[in-house]
Amino acid sequence: MLLIIKAIIVGIVEGITEFLPISSTGHMIVIGKLIKFNGFYRKPYTDMFMVVIQLGAILSIVVLYWDKILLTLKNFFPSKNLPAKKSGLRFWIIVIIACIPMAAIGLPLQDKIEAKLFYPVPVAAALIVGAIWMIYAEKRYRNNSARSGIFDINAKQAIIIGAFQCLALWPGMSRSASTIIGAWIAGLSTVAGAEFSFFLAMPIMVGASGVSLFKHNILATCSTSEIIALAVGFVVSFIVALVVVDKFIKFLKKRPLRIFAVYRLGFGLLILVLAFFKIL
Repeated sequence: MLLIIKAIIVGIVEGITEFLPISSTGHMIVIGKLIKFNGFYRKPYTDMFMVVIQLGAILSIVVLYWDKILLTLKNFFPSKNLPAKKSGLRFWIIVIIACIPMAAIGLPLQDKIEAKLFYPVPVAAALIVGAIWMIYAEKRYRNNSARSGIFDINAKQAIIIGAFQCLALWPGMSRSASTIIGAWIAGLSTVAGAEFSFFLAMPIMVGASGVSLFKHNILATCSTSEIIALAVGFVVSFIVALVVVDKFIKFLKKRPLRIFAVYRLGFGLLILVLAFFKIL
């Protein structure tokens, strides 16, 4: 029962933070340490848990953006009435192009990253560095971005966004923040960058979850209580993310991101203080 309660807590944290520019992985690492989840249960299980429940949050995007996804499938192939640049095929090719940098860099380095960076102090450093980078990038690039939508993104812009997404391999940097900044630099609006990051998350997290489940052989190695806790965390992250994503997009249309940067600075410094006093 205690494991399930902790799974609910981590699931809530994941659902709230997955699409905000504050790093879901960083928060799960820190909160997991505080509630004695990470490092107190089997490490292979908790590592797998933190990856797979992110898929629950990603599923919320499928629900919320189902109309747009369905539109790309209905208009998948170009036709007389549908130019190639408006086809669903072109859009999903652009998504795949943007995922290539993360796959090329992340897959070979995944084990090393988990071994060296999945700890509170590296997370705190990433939160602080990312906050300063967000403040600078928003001031420098946000006002130069165009009001284009996700279906207007070209291959060059996709590569730029995909390259910036790789920064999120450092837990605490945030995939959402990295892709939004990449979108600004590529000339896109904040909302277009955020929505494109949602679509990028689908293949990235499906792939990461599949690799993690295969690597840890969940059905053979996990107890019944561990499987139940994983399922509970997955469902909780899905439900919470459903609420958060809609409010986040509404926020982006009206407000700057620096409020999240201020939060990141404060949270990063708090982690360092807790680490100094050996609470973390």
